[in-house]
Amino acid sequence: MEYFFIPIFSFIASLLTLFSGFGLGTILLPIFAMFFPLSIAISLTAIIHFINNIFKVIVLGKYANINVVAGFGLPALVSAFFGAWILKYLSDIKSILNYSIGTNTFSITALKIVIGVLIIVFALFDLIPRLQKIQFDKKYLFIGGLLSGLFGGLSGNQGALRSSFLVKCNLSKESFIGTGVTIACMVDISRLIAYSSFFSPAILSENITLLVLTILFSLLGVLLGNKLLKKITYESIQKIVGLMLITVGIMLMVGII
Repeated sequence: MEYFFIPIFSFIASLLTLFSGFGLGTILLPIFAMFFPLSIAISLTAIIHFINNIFKVIVLGKYANINVVAGFGLPALVSAFFGAWILKYLSDIKSILNYSIGTNTFSITALKIVIGVLIIVFALFDLIPRLQKIQFDKKYLFIGGLLSGLFGGLSGNQGALRSSFLVKCNLSKESFIGTGVTIACMVDISRLIAYSSFFSPAILSENITLLVLTILFSLLGVLLGNKLLKKITYESIQKIVGLMLITVGIMLMVGII
């Protein structure tokens, strides 16, 4: 079942990211979480996110501002390791509560609660105008890098926070995007190295076909996105995706996913 649904939803998610403001990983994570344990879903999503970022770096990395990458990206790279280890710690905690509805049994865990909260918080950052306008002075780049990397290593949700810091760096549009994807790629490398130390390599080999299909469909979504969605407004897509993510966050927190 996952070989059909995950690639198809990856295609849809890739379309939506062109217009919604949400990252591919943010939308893909809940989809993987429907078929895999949450910690594994985060790892598989990170692989796809990393490969997509590699493509972006090839195209836009030349515009990256080296000073900002060093000031923000290096702290993010380091703290992503800590975020990944927090993920490991939370995934090892036993269920807080198990309950049944009919013949279905659900489990509430510390990891699901934390990831659910993060998904909701970052969805609100892209939905509420006042939160969208939050900006941090560039003198706080180091702290921003630490926080962004920490959340990136823990759940992959860090794009909105990163943008809140980079927007004050007086970068051109090309440099803003190039710097952002370069930093995102650094965080992906860091967390994937950390994930590989406590998740079995067999997980990758067992799901390599699924990963390849998902990557191909996500790239197809990018290529066709503008033609298929040009009649739909940015704001409507953003609100729909945001509300969907908040719903998923709540479902994670109560153990339904």
